[in-house]
Amino acid sequence: MEAAMDLMRRMPPNQSEAALSSLLALLPQHSHDLLSRVDQPLQILSDSESGQEFLLCDYNRDGDSYRSPWSSKYHPPLDDGSQPSAELRKLEMEANDVFAIYREQYYEGGVSSVYMWEPDEGEGFAACFLIKKDGSKSGQGRRGYLQEGLWDAIHVGPDNDGTAHYSLTSTIMLSLTTSDKSAGSFKLSGSITRQMALDISVSDGHLCNMGRMIEEMESKLRNSLDQVYFGKTKEMVFTLRRPPDGMLLQRSERLRVD
Repeated sequence: MEAAMDLMRRMPPNQSEAALSSLLALLPQHSHDLLSRVDQPLQILSDSESGQEFLLCDYNRDGDSYRSPWSSKYHPPLDDGSQPSAELRKLEMEANDVFAIYREQYYEGGVSSVYMWEPDEGEGFAACFLIKKDGSKSGQGRRGYLQEGLWDAIHVGPDNDGTAHYSLTSTIMLSLTTSDKSAGSFKLSGSITRQMALDISVSDGHLCNMGRMIEEMESKLRNSLDQVYFGKTKEMVFTLRRPPDGMLLQRSERLRVD
C-alpha cells in the first residue's frame, strides 16, 4: 500500500486515472483505501432534476452513485443513500450558493460543488469544497495558445463546532498543453497539497471562517505553483535557449518598472 501511494504521488494528474485503475486491478484488497486516499482529476455530472452540473468525488459517493449538492438526489438513483441532517443540508445549500460566486470572481467560470457530512466519530461536521476549471479550447476560458488546460481544486476541512477548530487540507491539480507553430508543443502537469489548522471565533459564522481559509490557501498554492512549475520552466528554457533580443528588452523593462 505504501509503494502504491508513493507511485501515485509521482504520477502526473492527467495520467492518475489510468494509473489508479491499474493499481485497483493489482490490489483489489486495498481498493477502498486507494479510492479514499488518492485525489483524482474531478469528473462532472449533470443533475437531471435541477439542470445544474456538479462534481464527483469520494465525499459525495455512496456505492456507484453520487449525490448532487443542488437537489441532494443520487445519480444513478439510490433509495438508501446517506444524507446530511436538515440543519447541515441548509448550511450546505448556502455554501454552494456562496462558493459559486467565489468561483465566478476568481475563475471566471467552471464548475463548483460543496458537500457536508457528519463524521463517524466526534462532534461537529466536515466539508469538501471543489472547483474545476476547463481552460482548453473546447472548454471555457481559453487563453492564448492553450490547447488543453485543467485546474482541479479540492479543499477538505473537518470542523469541531464546540471548539471552533478548523483543519483544512487543500490539493491543486494542474494540467496544460500548448501547441503553436513557432514555439512548438509544451506539456506541463503536476499537483500540490498543503494543510492548515486554525482556531477561530464562530461569531462570523462557519462559512465566513472556511471561506477566508480557502481564499488564503488558494493564494498560497497559486504562488507555489507559479514559482515551482512556471518559474523553474522559464529558468530552464532561458538557460538552454537564448530568447530573442526583443524579449530580453521587454523583460528588462518589466524588471525596471517593478
